Amino acid sequence: MLEPRPTAKRFYVAENPKYTLFDSAADSLRFTLSRCMTTYRGHACATSSFVDPEGRVMGWHDFGPLEGPGWAANAVGGAYELIGWARLTRNAAMERAALSVLDHVLENGFVCPESGLLRPYRHVPRGEMVMNFKHNNDWFCPGSNAKAAVQMLLCSDRDEKRRDALRSAAKGYAGWLEAHVRTLPNGWFPRRTTVSGAPYEQRAEGGPDPFFATSADGLFVLQLWAELTARGLSDCRRPLARGLKAFMDAGGFYASINHDTYDAHENVAYSAAFRVFRRAGQVLGDAALGRYAHDRILPALERFRMCEDRHGVATTGLLWMEETWDTAYLWENAEASLAYLEAATDSGKREHLDAGLTILRAAAKHHYGPHGFLTEGVDWNNHVGKQHHVGGREFAAIQYTEPFLNNQHIVEPTLYFLEKLAAVSREGDACVYRDHEGNIVATLKG
Repeated sequence: MLEPRPTAKRFYVAENPKYTLFDSAADSLRFTLSRCMTTYRGHACATSSFVDPEGRVMGWHDFGPLEGPGWAANAVGGAYELIGWARLTRNAAMERAALSVLDHVLENGFVCPESGLLRPYRHVPRGEMVMNFKHNNDWFCPGSNAKAAVQMLLCSDRDEKRRDALRSAAKGYAGWLEAHVRTLPNGWFPRRTTVSGAPYEQRAEGGPDPFFATSADGLFVLQLWAELTARGLSDCRRPLARGLKAFMDAGGFYASINHDTYDAHENVAYSAAFRVFRRAGQVLGDAALGRYAHDRILPALERFRMCEDRHGVATTGLLWMEETWDTAYLWENAEASLAYLEAATDSGKREHLDAGLTILRAAAKHHYGPHGFLTEGVDWNNHVGKQHHVGGREFAAIQYTEPFLNNQHIVEPTLYFLEKLAAVSREGDACVYRDHEGNIVATLKG
């Protein structure tokens, strides 16, 4: 585990009453729905997994031709967030769109009912399914597919009509994992496998992957087992306990979850580990797992905090990703916000609540253009080149995003805060939501 780096500066961004965290999340969803949606075989889906502020498909990028439930495309996770926001704001059209996305995933070839395997992507121009973001079927990441299965279970809790189909798909994929994927000698899961489940030890770009056996992507397998067990769909307590023990015995597996980065310590690995251990503790009735999450995992996120603006870019309140690629990417920041807000629920500590909200407030500064676009990342150290930056500046936000992921994952922690931690009062014909500092973050009529 990484030790936190001490800093004299406070990790804090104040709420902007003229553009609240609610406004920010609403804009991200406005961008998704108004600029990035189409239909396929009668159901709603994204046009692409990589677009510019106008929603134009960036076909030159690996993600550009792809859509579906896979890592970068995140269709089920995006639908889950849309459903939650639609119900909070009583937006029936938004909910219909979200449910149509679920139908697209369930009915248009991503789910293999015979084997249980989930296909992550549809290559739109070629009209075919592919298993990875390199547009081939050589390998895929079993943990990331497990994350999509977890999202199916979360959606099943919100939609009775599709509940059985979603749970069947998630359980089917868990069955595929059990039948085809074996743990490695260290007790952990291979970062990549072939479609037959055999270990695939190469990087996405070719050459040996130094983190093949230590990627935090495997955490999502544990998350799937925990959520299946919690719903009484399978009894996965034994493999879940074994996986948790392997993780702890090794001092943690925190290498890159992102499929195209290679680092021993990625910020989102710590966020995911905290959330998985916390949930596993609840499911297994083991308070020690929750303590491990709070005491051993969460403090390491402090290492990635930015407490100042860097190179003239608004980075205060964001987390950089990893030593080898220190851009502040926003799906990872959203996941960190969720971790901190869940920690605040457990502990009641203001510092955790401050951190979770600070990340959302910092992200709110990085919408660009008239449609609500939220950048995929704040490139304060110029990793991708100024030709890919907003305004062509050397240090700036990146002028592309993933609609269902980097653009809108802030919705999930925003919803969590509004539904579980905000102070809600009835004032006339409106519900008013305030944060712990008394700031009004949302006013909803009706």
